[in-house]
Amino acid sequence: MPSRLCLRPSAKFVTTDGVESDLVPIWMPYVDARLSAIANQIRSATHVDVGSDDARLLVSLLKGNRIEHGIAIENKRPPFENSRTALAGLQADVRLGDGLAALKPREAQSLSMSGMGAETIVSILEEFPDRVPRDVVLQPGRRPEIIRRWALRNDFHVVDEQLVFDDRLYTVMSFRASASSTFDPAYQDVELEAALLFGPLLLKRSDRNLMRQLREEEKYWLALERVVPENRRRLSIVQKLLEDL
Repeated sequence: MPSRLCLRPSAKFVTTDGVESDLVPIWMPYVDARLSAIANQIRSATHVDVGSDDARLLVSLLKGNRIEHGIAIENKRPPFENSRTALAGLQADVRLGDGLAALKPREAQSLSMSGMGAETIVSILEEFPDRVPRDVVLQPGRRPEIIRRWALRNDFHVVDEQLVFDDRLYTVMSFRASASSTFDPAYQDVELEAALLFGPLLLKRSDRNLMRQLREEEKYWLALERVVPENRRRLSIVQKLLEDL
């Protein structure tokens, strides 16, 4: 199987575009840019991937030695069979079940969900809150602000955020359960409404892909003949961010 350059936490290094990072390159079995960004956020003993589909993420995590054991959860037979085939011979379980109903409390240390709607992800997390691991990595298909609001309500603090361009821009967010009910420090020194929409850490570092997203959004909204009030508010936030960042 071909490989892809991925990243492992270590000492600081400077990337080719001059950005200082806490990650250094490692090689992992091939995944696309979106799954690679998710994999970079995961390192634990047991990791559960809900909606694993063809299990490419878990295969890469296992073969890249980022996890010791994987659990794939599917709620439909075809992806269940796909995952079972992909993970054959690896340290992994494949389970047929509905979300975290197929997981025991404290069975995994980390969890990922990707490619689903944000509303679906939040409904899965809220159905069995005692089964949500300490570390979660989430990549919604749209509306990442719904995920960020869930994290604030449930004392999961932002660990990292990435905007990844593959065929389009994807938002990858990692959170860790806080031991206390303190307000997430990631939101300090940023305007809350804007940070929920576009990500507190992305705003603080004036992320290059975020700037691209903001410019494209502004162009889109301005091209419309009529914009409803909710979207006018979003446009005003986008324009202010473009002025300030």
